[in-house]
Amino acid sequence: MQSQTIAFDVYGTLVDPLEMSRHLQMMVGDKAEVLSKLWREKQVEYAFRRGLMGRYEPFGVCTLQALNYAMEVLDVSLSTEQQGFLMAQYQQLQAYADVVPGIESLKAQGHYCVAFSNGPAAKVKELLGNAGVLELLDDVVSVDEISRYKPDPAVYLHLLKRTGSRAGNSWLISSNAWDVMGAKHAGLNAAWVQRSSAAVFDPWDIQPDRVVNTLQALALELSK
Repeated sequence: MQSQTIAFDVYGTLVDPLEMSRHLQMMVGDKAEVLSKLWREKQVEYAFRRGLMGRYEPFGVCTLQALNYAMEVLDVSLSTEQQGFLMAQYQQLQAYADVVPGIESLKAQGHYCVAFSNGPAAKVKELLGNAGVLELLDDVVSVDEISRYKPDPAVYLHLLKRTGSRAGNSWLISSNAWDVMGAKHAGLNAAWVQRSSAAVFDPWDIQPDRVVNTLQALALELSK
C-alpha cells in the first residue's frame, strides 16, 4: 500500500480513560468502576450535545461537568482538591500495550501518523508525551482549532486540510464506533479498533473498512 495519512483517535484508542477507576478506588471504593464508566459516557455525550447546540467549550469543561454528573448520580462527594487531582491524572493515562509497536510499524511502512482528538492540542500533547507516544507522531490535530466536535463532518474535513491529505488516502483509526462512522460519512477510510470482545459496532448502514483488535494488527492489514 502507498503512503497514507493515519489519524488516531486518542481517548479509548491510544490511552484508556477507564484507567481512572484506579484513582477513584481510593476515593469512592466499590463505586469506582461504575463511576469511571458513567464519567466517560457523559464526557462523550456532553461533547455531542455541545456540538449539536453550537455551544462549544474545550473538552476539559465536558470532562469536569461529566465528573460532577456522575458524582451526583452515584451520591458520592469529592472535594475540589480531589476533583483537581483526578483532572490532573487524566493527563497521565497510560498507552495501551500495542500502541507504541503498532505506530512504529506504521511509520516504518512510510505512513504519516497524527493524533486527532476532541481534546485541545496542548493537553493532548502533554498526555501523549507522558504516555511515550508523542515522539512517534508527525502532528497533533485538534477539533479545538475549529471549535467543533466529532462526529461533525467539518472536523474530518479540517483533518484533511491540516494534513494536506485527500479523503481516499486517509484513515481514521478509533475504538469509538461513532468516530469511525463520522469519518466514513465524511468520505475517509476508517478502521475500528475493537478493544473489547464484548464491544459491538452500531448496526447502521455505515461500516468500518477494517476491524482489528490491536494497532499491530492494523499495520499488518495495511501492509497487504
